[in-house]
Amino acid sequence: MPIKVKDLKKKLHERQYKLTPQREIILQIFINNADKHLSAEDVYSLVKRESPDIGMATVYRTIDLLNELEVLQKMDFGDGCSRYEISGDSTAHHHHHLICLNCGLVREFDDDLLETLENVISRKSNFQILDHQVKFYGYCQECQNKLSR
Repeated sequence: MPIKVKDLKKKLHERQYKLTPQREIILQIFINNADKHLSAEDVYSLVKRESPDIGMATVYRTIDLLNELEVLQKMDFGDGCSRYEISGDSTAHHHHHLICLNCGLVREFDDDLLETLENVISRKSNFQILDHQVKFYGYCQECQNKLSR
């Protein structure tokens, strides 16, 4: 379920923060691009179109705060750049990612094929597993086509 601005406002208020216009604009960027995995630089370039007075430092601070409040989830796809996406339901597993080594495309993969394995590991090790993340690295269809030519 997507986060709503009123939910964020409540989370911020509980931690003694305010929903400033800048924070609301940055959150809206993530809401409007929920299917993407945005870096701080991506967010900054999108914010500049709508509100050129918001600086890069504000983007970084806001992203850090939203990550701390668990509104955003930080991702590392091995390219040296942190990316963020709206956090989903905290009781559900996160989706997995398919990452193209050629063009950098990141696609989501929702099937949770590891649930049985997770249950076996949990039972055998007496370890309560709350979540897991899987990243598959390879080549997207377009890059496969280009590389086979």
